[in-house]
Amino acid sequence: MMNRFSLPALLLTALLASSVSADVLTLKNGMTIEGKLGKISSIGEGLTNNNSGGEVALQLIVLADDDLRRVYVPSYLVKDVQPSPPALQERIHIDQRLPQSGNHVLIIGNSIRITPFDQWGRRIYTMETVRGNIDVIQGITEITPRYTKVEGLQAENAYIWDMRMRTSSIPRETLSKILRQQLDSKDPDQRLKIVRLYLQAERYQDAALELAEVIRDFPQLSDLKKQISGLRQLASQNLIQEIDLRQSSGQHTLAYQMLSRFPDEGVAGETLLKVRQMLTEYDTISQRRARAVDLLEKFAAEFNDPALKPKVDAAVAEISRDCSINTINRLTDFMRLADDDALLAEEKIALAISGWILGSNNGTQNLAVAISAYDVRSLVQQYVSNRLDVDKAGILNQLKSQEAGTPDYLAKIILNMKPPLSDAEAFSESEIPGYKLMTTPGIPGYKDFQYYVQLPPDYDPYRRYPTIVTLNGGSTPEQQIDWWAGSYNKNFGMRMGQATRHGYIVIAPVWREEHQFNYQYSAQEHAAVLYSLRGAMRQFSIDTDRVFLTGHSMGGDAAWDIGLAHPDLWTGVLPIVASADKYVSRYWENARFVPMYFVHGQYDGNKLEKNARDWDRYLQKNNMDVTVVEYLGRGHEHFQEEIQEMFTWMDLHVRDFMPKEFELATMRPWDNFFYWVEVRDLPQRGQVLPAEWPQSRATTTDIEAKILATNGVSVQSKSGGATVYFTPEMVDFDKRATINIDRRSYDRDLKPTAEVMLEDVRTRADRQHPFWAKVDTSDK
Repeated sequence: MMNRFSLPALLLTALLASSVSADVLTLKNGMTIEGKLGKISSIGEGLTNNNSGGEVALQLIVLADDDLRRVYVPSYLVKDVQPSPPALQERIHIDQRLPQSGNHVLIIGNSIRITPFDQWGRRIYTMETVRGNIDVIQGITEITPRYTKVEGLQAENAYIWDMRMRTSSIPRETLSKILRQQLDSKDPDQRLKIVRLYLQAERYQDAALELAEVIRDFPQLSDLKKQISGLRQLASQNLIQEIDLRQSSGQHTLAYQMLSRFPDEGVAGETLLKVRQMLTEYDTISQRRARAVDLLEKFAAEFNDPALKPKVDAAVAEISRDCSINTINRLTDFMRLADDDALLAEEKIALAISGWILGSNNGTQNLAVAISAYDVRSLVQQYVSNRLDVDKAGILNQLKSQEAGTPDYLAKIILNMKPPLSDAEAFSESEIPGYKLMTTPGIPGYKDFQYYVQLPPDYDPYRRYPTIVTLNGGSTPEQQIDWWAGSYNKNFGMRMGQATRHGYIVIAPVWREEHQFNYQYSAQEHAAVLYSLRGAMRQFSIDTDRVFLTGHSMGGDAAWDIGLAHPDLWTGVLPIVASADKYVSRYWENARFVPMYFVHGQYDGNKLEKNARDWDRYLQKNNMDVTVVEYLGRGHEHFQEEIQEMFTWMDLHVRDFMPKEFELATMRPWDNFFYWVEVRDLPQRGQVLPAEWPQSRATTTDIEAKILATNGVSVQSKSGGATVYFTPEMVDFDKRATINIDRRSYDRDLKPTAEVMLEDVRTRADRQHPFWAKVDTSDK
């Protein structure tokens, strides 16, 4: 009777049992969101009926409800809506004693203790309330592939409470124990429900393990053994995707190891062929690197100019040591002409050294220029290191005599060099690879700042990495590292979290005082975050177009404020269980220039009420990339379950460093640098210090700037002075530029200088986007 079950049959049985349909939103930023759709005019309304006679024109917020969470986005952000086909979904109900009456949970206090689920799917949730701690007995009442419903159970003091959690957050050992307690373990049909649940949840390894146990307990189902191979094939496809992710994240050693150990039992031939092809590609790159190094060392041995020999040998030794899969393309010009007998050895050496220093396709056969670039890089590293004992004037003077000392060369050198303070030895004694507490100079006259950093596996200072700056609330900076990068696993020798998988650097500044319980919106707090970021940029290879600011609770409050105050620094801001206050509500229009992703719980105190005004402002506009995620029945939590969606969102975003036009609000003297404009001496009516808050009559100072089509810029700052910085993307330096700053006009030749460029990289530490020239209102 049971031989009818094959993998397709298992799916068919699930389809007959339950099918669910929804809509799929595709957003302009590339995200897809699935759920039951509605339109609302305010985030406080909840889901509305699309067929109601309400004012449709005012319903500018799109809501998607997937029974686990509600996701709110501006209708402007929606690119496409498509109905999804009926989805297979096993719904397993768990019998529990639910209260007929009791207290309705509408606000959830801070959780004090949450016990693990027992075999009947029950636990105790202890929360903090104004009346003291209370214990709520909860039980799982429904399990689906996507979410698990947890409700308050009958007790002496019963609470009516429906909360949702991701089924993927429950380990198989716990989940299977609960399911087997509920289902008839002697009925193979019931046992196969568990297999289907894991299959629909794409937990293929768990499905295979569960199916193997079913076959063991029911020998008459031995024909289903072939389906285990099908599940292993699905698992192998997931493994290929994981290897692809590790490759794209720069974790090539791990990817190669995973390919070399790829399981072949029950895996399709085409999958194994792809594995062999990927291994061959790695071997080809390795051979190419070895050949490049051998040829370069051969040509260097033939080179005998006594004046240049030491520098040539030093450069060749560096290339031989540091050349890797991440940098082999820098030797493309060299490899293309390495066998050309018409070129001298020194010309080939020049191609290699110049390509290594200046980047791929920038090679030159002129050895004098190549050696000059090598020397200039050393001078640049000294200058931009931000050390106090650097002779900046002397370095600038030396650059004048160097062929590669011009801004054109400097920009390439700065882009391709290692971070100026890069020091692999600093991590040699770290118990956890790539993890360390770092110190960076702070505000003059104050103590230095500290931050924790976790580098991804296979970190290479020549490769740029996306970065997360995370701020702790009730947790510690170390726990914030764990939240994003995962806890350290000694057996694998690495952390096992999502930042590790995706190849992100994680930075956790020590930004608040030990007994501080509220964010103060202060200059010291801003400096702790910004100085930590800049210190890390001098130490590590950070992709400055992929830096995300986030935080939990009080840290989320800080991330929200700092993100809006300095929108030019961040690719996106992700406040988790954060509250809007003070400057956040006055800076709300700055959200046009920094994408934001909020996560909160439905019953987290009065968060929804407190944040609704600002969220509505974002969600009702036609120019903001904002997403608000609300977990149903949840309170003030860390929401680890949302982390994969957050990485999907982050992976889709890249900073726009050079907007053609912007208008940004400021009210604090330290919120004064925006993209390519720096202002000073804000008007008194447009300033309010945190200690003086609130001042009802105070207004924001709006900084308006625009890149003109007529080779110039226009800036209106209403301040006591401004400095405008320039790059070749903004103006043509070979033509006269028109610069209007607060009604003063400057018609001049803009001359890029090494001093402006190096001083900018020294202070801002952004090696990807150095400024080349500047004009100040104090200039005559």
